[in-house]
Amino acid sequence: MTVARTPGSTPRVVVFDYGTGNVHSAVKALEAAGADVELTGDRTRALEADGLLVPGVGAFTAVAEALRASHGDEVVDRRLAGGRPVLGICVGMQVMFERGVENGVETEGLGEWPGTVDLIRADVVPHMGWNTVRAPEDSTLFAGLRDERFYFVHSYAAQDWTLEASGPFAQPKVTWADHGSPFVAAVENGPLSATQFHPEKSGRAGIQLLRNWVDAL
Repeated sequence: MTVARTPGSTPRVVVFDYGTGNVHSAVKALEAAGADVELTGDRTRALEADGLLVPGVGAFTAVAEALRASHGDEVVDRRLAGGRPVLGICVGMQVMFERGVENGVETEGLGEWPGTVDLIRADVVPHMGWNTVRAPEDSTLFAGLRDERFYFVHSYAAQDWTLEASGPFAQPKVTWADHGSPFVAAVENGPLSATQFHPEKSGRAGIQLLRNWVDAL
């Protein structure tokens, strides 16, 4: 049973520990953003938390396989079905799409969003360093962060966005960045949010973005 958070209390956030990802930096950044943070691979704790952060570094295939082996895919799906917030970072964002293609190998993602993650169309790969983003005016994640830069390190990205809202559902808020060509830098889609960049490595701006997410839990 999920216990509702008392108004005014500190949001509880689980950083899901499934054997990959820059977990300790994420924990420290979330603590700086005002969350009560727990690093665990326990599914019950992950389901009950006010927010769940899914980190990810390395290859799409390795992250997707590790998430499934730890039943992280089920945790994410159950949380989203119940409207419980999830935040994916870097490859933790990429695996939310239907598939990833790396070196000719296609891997099934979690399928929360349609689309494919593939090699960035740029002269210089990987995309490594600081970059600006183009966020929607009504973005919650990027509130107060216009013209800020964020830290990226990746060779693959989603370069198209095809999901459109229907019925009572709100239109997803998609943030873009450019490296050779445009790619998806962040998404806010109901309870599921994600960033291609690393907020935990993005200094003050990254902490503010995480604080925006934590405050909205």
